Amino acid sequence: MSERASIRAAVIGVGHLGRHHARLLSTLPGVTLSGIVDQNPERAKDIAAAHATSVIPEAGSLIGQVDAVVVATPTASHAQVAGPLLRAGVSVLVEKPMARSLAEADELIEAARAGHATLAVGHTERFNPAVAAARERLTAPRFIEVHRLGTFPDRSLDIDVVFDLMIHDLDVILSIVGSPVAAIDAVGVPVLTPKIDIANVRLRFENGCIANLTASRISRDRTRKIRFFQPDSYVSVDYAAQELEVWRLVRPVAGLPGIEGGLVPVQQEEPLKRELEDFIDAVRMRRPPSVTGEDGRRALALAEDVTRGMTTVR
Repeated sequence: MSERASIRAAVIGVGHLGRHHARLLSTLPGVTLSGIVDQNPERAKDIAAAHATSVIPEAGSLIGQVDAVVVATPTASHAQVAGPLLRAGVSVLVEKPMARSLAEADELIEAARAGHATLAVGHTERFNPAVAAARERLTAPRFIEVHRLGTFPDRSLDIDVVFDLMIHDLDVILSIVGSPVAAIDAVGVPVLTPKIDIANVRLRFENGCIANLTASRISRDRTRKIRFFQPDSYVSVDYAAQELEVWRLVRPVAGLPGIEGGLVPVQQEEPLKRELEDFIDAVRMRRPPSVTGEDGRRALALAEDVTRGMTTVR
């Protein structure tokens, strides 16, 4: 594909998140938003009209008409929707979690391989500017603390909070620690749904790092923070505010050690836009995306391990 060629893109599923994919794709240079697919005809018509594109009756009609597709349908349909597109050579960015099982995740990875297509997974926090800035300052985290708390949603209630919210942080942590998980201790509580609505997980990695994660979708306030503790420094990220704090231990030649640091300037930008830019560039340049199908599978596998070993309190 020519570096200057316009990428023909489409969005399948324009609900809560998919409509933002459509909005951003319609504004990216070198991208033509060629169509919208959604099971709700009126919603599809409204989103298509807002971005001067067409309603496509079904996903299969996109084959041969587009180069790249965002799949933002419910998790249960990801493999069914994305698989045929990938096998036909259409590149796909599939929202997280990438599938409802590891078997389906493997199907998607194999479909992308067979179709020589790009498969990216929508772990958007990887593209948060504050996370990117923090990554440059992390050397050997020994303890990680995560709080991802949200108000009760009107979506994604068909999956546990581990797959809905915590999986974002599982992916970020896996990408930073770079060591296999040695042990998992998890507790979950179903409060407002039959699924787990609040969960706490402690991960111990083979390199000795410990990560403690709390995810909730029944909180009054929204909190999305991750903190890293490593020798001689502390790094704190506020995902929502895109703020980064770094504090370091200073050891003078003489006298007592001190602490210095504070807020680090971060160039704020919409993470979803950065994710789509990376996906489109990967399609155009025929390179792996920043979050590959294998990365998405790894996060899904850990989420499954967490829920499988979870003690449920009722």
